[in-house]
Amino acid sequence: MQAATGPDRDRGLLWRLTRDGRSSWLYGTLHVGKPAWRRLGPQLTAALRASDVLALEIDPADPALLAALAELQPASLPPESLQARLARAYTRACISRDAMATLHPVLQATTLMVLEARWLGMDPTYAMEQLLSAQARTLGRRVVSLESAAQQTQALIPEDEAEARTVLDQSLQQLEDNSARRVLQRLSAAWEQGSLATLEDYGSWCECAANEADLAFMKKLNDDRNPLLADGIAAQHAQGKRVFAAIGAFHMTGEQALPKLLAQRGFKVERISFGK
Repeated sequence: MQAATGPDRDRGLLWRLTRDGRSSWLYGTLHVGKPAWRRLGPQLTAALRASDVLALEIDPADPALLAALAELQPASLPPESLQARLARAYTRACISRDAMATLHPVLQATTLMVLEARWLGMDPTYAMEQLLSAQARTLGRRVVSLESAAQQTQALIPEDEAEARTVLDQSLQQLEDNSARRVLQRLSAAWEQGSLATLEDYGSWCECAANEADLAFMKKLNDDRNPLLADGIAAQHAQGKRVFAAIGAFHMTGEQALPKLLAQRGFKVERISFGK
């Protein structure tokens, strides 16, 4: 609570997008956060107030998302060895397995990886998407999703059963060797400092295998979604709206980085520097 009452400070990565005589905003977010981050800094607050609509990958309050996640199930259960490792991961996280029993095993492991942030003083409850959507609604702003629930689930879980089990195995390995926690710590520090260069260099410090299958899955999870996200932002702006688009920070990296794609769509894209 003391941290939550500290000074307001801008964090993350922000760009101004100018086209058709008006400005929208692109903000790279982190899907976990600290209590102190509930207080947005002055430049973020001004950008949100100057916007007409908050555009997210998907609105976390959308009931269709929860329904889609609950309906998505594997064709068969993972091998007993993977089930046993998943059960041990729940025990280490001090969470009842019943809490996420209806979710696909890959989603269960992914959620447990995100919850590793609790060991670092962070929690998904304070994710920037959650904080921004609450503030936007308080301001009377509309919240829209740039993707559908089906598109989100297709990105998160491989359709191929063998590939899904490989992702599950790797996620459990990252929980077992604590690399998930170490990577989260470095990721959150880079995000808080607004270090785009560190995020771009993720492959050198992610402690993840860099084989072709892993690279293909990361491309599907990140790069392949960016053109649709860019089109959605551009479409909202074309309707005469000033958009505050808040999207995961990794979507700002690589050859298909959102700032690059939006520049190709005719926006003047300017990175906003936050004072330290």
